[in-house]
Amino acid sequence: MADSLPKLAVLISGNGSNLQSIIDQITSDQLAAQIACVISNNTNAYGLERARKHKIPAYAIEHTQFESKAEFEKEILAVLNNYQPDLLILAGFMRILSPDFVAEFPNRILNIHPSLLPKYKGLNTHQRVLEAGDQEHGATVHVVTSELDSGKIIIQDRCKVNADDDIESLQQKVHRIEHVIYPQAIREYTQQLTR
Repeated sequence: MADSLPKLAVLISGNGSNLQSIIDQITSDQLAAQIACVISNNTNAYGLERARKHKIPAYAIEHTQFESKAEFEKEILAVLNNYQPDLLILAGFMRILSPDFVAEFPNRILNIHPSLLPKYKGLNTHQRVLEAGDQEHGATVHVVTSELDSGKIIIQDRCKVNADDDIESLQQKVHRIEHVIYPQAIREYTQQLTR
């Protein structure tokens, strides 16, 4: 049965809380998928520990150890080729992938971004929302293309920005949204892939 499930490869850089929400959905049979491997560009990422606890192959490929982005991405591709994932999941992966890398997985890379795209592409989204005086904020799961944070939107959810919110409180609100919508987006997207 497991062999017929969509295979995910998850790329992370840090704590791996979105990775954990995906693992939890899989282990509770709410997401019909399997995580083939987890790759981090940071040896100290706690997400690697989360993967190992669930007996998921975990790899640290430090981008700083490579002469170029191309060499770094070549190493990631070498690992991915061993697993042949159906879908790449960027879960707090803090490196921008090159167009050549994205072309290896056309329409098969998903990312979660902490804003209501197309607003606030890139970094520091919570700060930018506060500075703009926006009354709502949220998160978006989208397909990765060669253009930053610009691919097809799969799902969005929003939260209210209160007068007393700061960067930290907004981050917590958006994280809660992310943990719900990312597994949901993966479920919907993998169903499309298998039709």
